Amino acid sequence: MSEDRSVLSRDAREPDEELRYGDHADQVIDYWHAKEYRPLIVFVHGGFWRPEYDRKHARPLGEGLADLGWPVVSLEYRREPGNPDVTTSDVRTALDALPDLVDVHAGYVLLGHSAGGQLALWAASTLNPVRLRAVVALAPVADLLMADRLGLDEGAVQAFIGSGVRNDLDPVHLPPSIAPVSLIHGVNDTVVPLRVTESYFTAHPTAHFHRVENCGHYELIDPLSEPWHDVTAELTRLTG
Repeated sequence: MSEDRSVLSRDAREPDEELRYGDHADQVIDYWHAKEYRPLIVFVHGGFWRPEYDRKHARPLGEGLADLGWPVVSLEYRREPGNPDVTTSDVRTALDALPDLVDVHAGYVLLGHSAGGQLALWAASTLNPVRLRAVVALAPVADLLMADRLGLDEGAVQAFIGSGVRNDLDPVHLPPSIAPVSLIHGVNDTVVPLRVTESYFTAHPTAHFHRVENCGHYELIDPLSEPWHDVTAELTRLTG
């Protein structure tokens, strides 16, 4: 099965605002305003932590969730090969800054795709963010050691961490999140194979694990796909 990557380059509505949480060019957040008073969706994009993939490919997702009534912020973060700590520092700083930038009184759901799923799971396990209601990880790189052994995206894990092993960044080796965790993964995913999430679920069996049939890697962030409904149904369940 070939992966449908069309969502990555599809035109989408610009965010209502661009917010800043630091002085670096990548320390910005796309913000789509709420149509209803609902918990915030905080999205962390994927792209195997590589600098060529930024938040703009996630704008169809931001527009799609906003059209369904959720306020949405999409975090940008620095992506410097071999320097993972600037990436995690930016995610930490952005989450800490959220209450000063947007209304989080109703809480928020941390939603991450692929490498962004790794970052979302890492944040939930290590930071215990205030007002975090739940984490939803879409096809996450949730086991860095396994992803490295599989050579995902031509050695993306080693390119990210520099060399060696970083269990302190590896969701499968971190303690479970205090907030509920939902895992959603396409059975036909050839970019991040299903077994990577299965490994995380084995380590953290209290998570909610939903396998999506006839679904690859990118459909989970594509509002025009059928598996998109699995994502929005889970967000609705978690936000009420």
